Amino acid sequence: MAELDPSAATSSSIFFQNKFPPPDDTVFFSIFPDFSVHSPTSPTISSELQALHLQIIQIISAFTSNYIWQHEPFDLCLSTTSPPHLGGKVRFGDNLEDEWFVVFLLFEISRNFRNLSIRVWDSDGEFLLIETAFHLPRWLNPDTASNRVFIRCGGLHIIPKSIFPDTPNIQDALRFLIDGKKTKAPEPVQLQLENRLKQYPMRAEKNMQRVRVRVPLSVAQVLKHEPCLISLAVEGFYDRDIDTMKFAAKMERFLMNRSGEELVQVVVRMSRAMYAQLVQQTFQAPKCYPPLPPRTDLGTYLEAELGMKIACGFEMMYQLRKRQGMEGKGRTWEAFLSSLEKSGYFEGLMPGSQEYKRLMQNAEEYYRNSSLQARTSEVLSVPVRRIDEILALPHSVDDFKNQQLPPSDDDSWLYGGEDELNAVLQERQQEMEDYNSKHKKKQNSKKNQDSSDKLDDYNLRNISESMQAFVKKMSSYKGAKVPKSSLRDVDFDVDRFMQDIGSLARQSDSKDNDSECDTEEQSNSDMEFDESDDKSDAEDNDMEGDPFMESYSHTLNEELKGTSLGKSFARTDGNHLKKDEGISGASAEGMEEEELRPVDVDLNLVMNLLDSFSSQQGLPGPASNLMGLMGLRFPEDSKSTTKDK
Repeated sequence: MAELDPSAATSSSIFFQNKFPPPDDTVFFSIFPDFSVHSPTSPTISSELQALHLQIIQIISAFTSNYIWQHEPFDLCLSTTSPPHLGGKVRFGDNLEDEWFVVFLLFEISRNFRNLSIRVWDSDGEFLLIETAFHLPRWLNPDTASNRVFIRCGGLHIIPKSIFPDTPNIQDALRFLIDGKKTKAPEPVQLQLENRLKQYPMRAEKNMQRVRVRVPLSVAQVLKHEPCLISLAVEGFYDRDIDTMKFAAKMERFLMNRSGEELVQVVVRMSRAMYAQLVQQTFQAPKCYPPLPPRTDLGTYLEAELGMKIACGFEMMYQLRKRQGMEGKGRTWEAFLSSLEKSGYFEGLMPGSQEYKRLMQNAEEYYRNSSLQARTSEVLSVPVRRIDEILALPHSVDDFKNQQLPPSDDDSWLYGGEDELNAVLQERQQEMEDYNSKHKKKQNSKKNQDSSDKLDDYNLRNISESMQAFVKKMSSYKGAKVPKSSLRDVDFDVDRFMQDIGSLARQSDSKDNDSECDTEEQSNSDMEFDESDDKSDAEDNDMEGDPFMESYSHTLNEELKGTSLGKSFARTDGNHLKKDEGISGASAEGMEEEELRPVDVDLNLVMNLLDSFSSQQGLPGPASNLMGLMGLRFPEDSKSTTKDK
């Protein structure tokens, strides 16, 4: 177990500060037990966290014992950041499988320990939400997800925004989560994660590549005792530069007999990412390196070439760490004891007291157990010291002869992975299409509902009444006065207006007493135009005494009879002929009956206004402007909207 360090890189507060963004290739996690949330200042909190840590290691060791990590293994350490918890980080580099294997382990821990709340994040923030992006609530985004997403009881939980409108602090979020409120993420979110994680641990094993290589004796000896060091060797080779290549040119540590060194055959386990990093890079063997087999023996040559890259990687890594002081101190008992004292583990007890001895005994037992379980971390933290210890042991070429080695694993995935990639892309594409289709259906359903609600609440008769009220109002030289919600008398001097008009037009005869007729009745007669041949008494009376108007009206009606204009108006029974419909198919009796039906003025008015509004295609126009001045609003034109889409 790592040293107890308050500034350990497991504190969530550190990595959400703008000054210290998390590395791009590292996943972080924090495990909060319920007892630390309820009693963060308990004197036994450290002992309880230590006991929990050992229990967790026992659970996950079955999955991690043979796993080769890209850069560093899964490990936990104590953190005193409030509330006290266990935390850790794993640098996965180019191997994303490491990150998802960590997620699998965290879910496995939460299934075995029901009283834990777990957070996991990387440089993208709550990356689990990225995997389930098509199934999340609309309000959840990178800006609102901080301290809201947890793993608990084997499922994903999201603290709702309705409880904490602003970003909650970690203590409040954990308390709400522990209370057992409704926080479990929607079922589609759970299923999406389950589909991704159900492939583990088999996928973790599939991610390993077993390959035969031919390496110098010293390299074979190191890999025999510490197979996990292959990750550092690949890292040294893959991240090489001009300075470290100088170390490979000399091979001072791993080629004792220089070019006369005999190569031995061993089997190495590494991740597929490591294998690809080695195979797909061209590298010329140093002059001091033993000659490689001829290319005619392709199998042997490839084994030796791959072994040469591993050996050079070991040399570069070893010399770089040794000469630049990059070697860690390891997990010594003294360092661990010092961290316990700084954290207040002994609570100011006098050394030698009974309680002090009890705490010391617990610490020693914990250190032994955790060191055994975290051996990989220990080795990777002090590779130079460990390599020197291994090479100091007696070893010879005979130790690696006459061995029955398994064949190398098939590496066709390296060259034929296009099908797998296309399958993943198609799966994502299908998710996106399903999401867009579902979202579009919801939008259309909501729009139709809104449109239906608007039409239900929208009385088209208001258009007719408002327009009639507008026409009934007398205009002035300043323009028309538009009525709003109610009809009010227009404050207007009719006599004065008519006098002004008469003087301007030099028509003094317009000042007749008949001009004092009711303006409201005048407006109605102008508005109620009827195109039928039915001459009402009112019309006859209006035309009497005016031969020109009688002749003009008669001639106009005769001309209109030969057209289909009359058919374009809606009649009082609601039926009307289409504008392009002729009259040849109608009987004389039908025509006469049609002509006898009066025109529905209100309906025609509304229809024409709606047609005018529709022709605007959503742009400003006379119909919408006029109705807007009257305080009316047209319903949306669903047809034009559909066409636009």
